[in-house]
Amino acid sequence: MLASLLAGLGLGLSLIVAIGAQNAFVLRQGLRREHVLVIVAICALSDAVLITLGVAGLGVLIEQADWLLVVVRIAGAAFLTWYGVRSAMRAFRPGALDTDPAGSPISLRSAVLTVLALTWLNPHVYLDTVVLLGSIGATHGDDRWWFALGAALGSVAWFSALGFGSRMLRPLFARPASWRILDGLIAVVMIAIAVSLIVGLWGH
Repeated sequence: MLASLLAGLGLGLSLIVAIGAQNAFVLRQGLRREHVLVIVAICALSDAVLITLGVAGLGVLIEQADWLLVVVRIAGAAFLTWYGVRSAMRAFRPGALDTDPAGSPISLRSAVLTVLALTWLNPHVYLDTVVLLGSIGATHGDDRWWFALGAALGSVAWFSALGFGSRMLRPLFARPASWRILDGLIAVVMIAIAVSLIVGLWGH
């Protein structure tokens, strides 16, 4: 039981602790202190749902439904490109979209829709949580749900640390130039992931 729990925790953290579209958004909103609790909760809950579905066997069905991943890739690439272009505009033309360096406040609805899109329109999320974690979790037999719990706890711990811990970096972002650099990096990450999704279609 404990071994499966720790295995899930370790593997879950290893998969989500990376620079990605979702993490970049959580970081930015954490720095801005906007809707952080809601965003962290959505990210963690979404991962928990996907991990549970994977351990329950959905990963096998997804691997057989190539068309579904193609649809998600195209939709995800389109959204990430749009978000990346907006970030690039903030980086190169700070006044183009916002009235202050950190950006004008976004509504709770906008934040929720954005984090849902970044989570559920990213095929890598399905491959990591549903397929990979689900497949490995299945090898733990009767303890597979402890494995799933460990992976879910890893997600909660990471997103909480990223969202609420990022405020420690606020002094660094007191200067407008720091926000421009951050938005530039976010733009590169978003567009790079979008390109990788489209390029990945050629392999199917």
